[in-house]
Amino acid sequence: MAARIVPVIMAGGKGTRLWPLSRASAPKQFIQFIGDRTLFQNTLERVADPELYEAPIVLTNEEFRFLVAEQARELGLKLAAVLLEPVARNTAAAVAAAATLVSELFGKDAIMHVLGSDYEIDASATYYDCVRLARDTAHHGKLVTFGITPTEPATGYGYIESGKALSTGAHAVKRFVEKPALEKAEEMVASGGFYWNSGMFMFSASQLLSEMKEFAPDVEKAASKAVSKSTRDLDFTRLDADNFAKSPDISIDYALMEKTANAAVVPSPFTWSDLGSWDAVWKVGKRDESGNVSAGSATLVNTKNSLVMSHSLHVAVQGLEDVAVIASEDAVYVGPLSESQEVGKLVKLLASQKATAKLTETHPTSYRPWGGYTSVLNGERFQVKRIFVLPGKKLSLQKHHHRSEHWIVVKGTAEVTVGENVQMLRENESIYIPLGEVHRLSNPGKILLELIEVQTGSYLGEDDIIRLVDEFGRS
Repeated sequence: MAARIVPVIMAGGKGTRLWPLSRASAPKQFIQFIGDRTLFQNTLERVADPELYEAPIVLTNEEFRFLVAEQARELGLKLAAVLLEPVARNTAAAVAAAATLVSELFGKDAIMHVLGSDYEIDASATYYDCVRLARDTAHHGKLVTFGITPTEPATGYGYIESGKALSTGAHAVKRFVEKPALEKAEEMVASGGFYWNSGMFMFSASQLLSEMKEFAPDVEKAASKAVSKSTRDLDFTRLDADNFAKSPDISIDYALMEKTANAAVVPSPFTWSDLGSWDAVWKVGKRDESGNVSAGSATLVNTKNSLVMSHSLHVAVQGLEDVAVIASEDAVYVGPLSESQEVGKLVKLLASQKATAKLTETHPTSYRPWGGYTSVLNGERFQVKRIFVLPGKKLSLQKHHHRSEHWIVVKGTAEVTVGENVQMLRENESIYIPLGEVHRLSNPGKILLELIEVQTGSYLGEDDIIRLVDEFGRS
């Protein structure tokens, strides 16, 4: 039986091309677009076969660490490690750090499968055939990439030209091609032998680190030291910030794959999309007889070849064609589906203006290790939130200098500490938290706890939280 593969999942990106659902603080890999799973959860499920894979290593950042942990918990999947990148240094440093950790946890000859957390992939038998072929090729000392069989002359992807066939069935890489102009893309697709660069890789940890030392020594050195001086924080591993920051900001493609003589490509005819725009979401969605893809609360009348999504208010679309209508809790995007590649320009414009910058950064709903909250209504000296607490979780023991709070339970059971008093609240019961009083909220039950919180006071910012005891190590 072949040794199991170690999945290394990259989950730290902050893309906003799928605005308004994707924001800097809640990017596309953690959002449900179509279906009941996020893209990150779909990725976890693809590497959940215990006969083929070890438990995964996830690379992310400080801001997303609890999202990673919670979405894995929802699936009941164990993670081998969660590596926290202290600063963004592109994929070369991240992969080198992961390879160093893989060597420590699974042995230097362990085979790594590096994959993004924000792809839409049809995990068919064909997909797993490609995975096994890549594993066998990596065992022969090759640095393997997955080349997606192109279905159109796309200009948003890089390409790989394949060379001679190898004994495993993979091919040597002849060259990598930058994102081409349309005419060049049409030529490559027509000629054959060219594949989309998927950004997925397979190689042994030792081979990767050996070639990193040769072609990108500064990256390898910084990553290795960052791992050796890393620290544990709950279930997370924090890479040493000073050493990791010394790595050049460079992708694994530029740092290594375009330089090595050992690059190989596995032709991969399975369905793949990086969901980099709303038209890409439309292409992979299930279309009705009019060519529409809809999700959430939406009604479509006399509308064709459009994407309509809403996870908040009800959206009705009539008499339109080739349109994207995307509604979040606090913003709506409407534009031609064929021009959805240009959403990034719109986001930059919004981010540059004080009145709209927040719309590109955060959602009204924020997630925390214990659950999260949704901002419902804001006024000059008041704020209303919906708070949800996961079963068995508790907030920090805390107090506030500038606000008092009223809590009304709408679902589940709450255990509330106010000063020296501890009491249970059930549905339709409420309690008042005076300004400056030490308090805590926890969910002792088996179902989700939901409550409405009304804050009043002179300052209602999230930084007016003085944590006295916190099981998640926050100050």
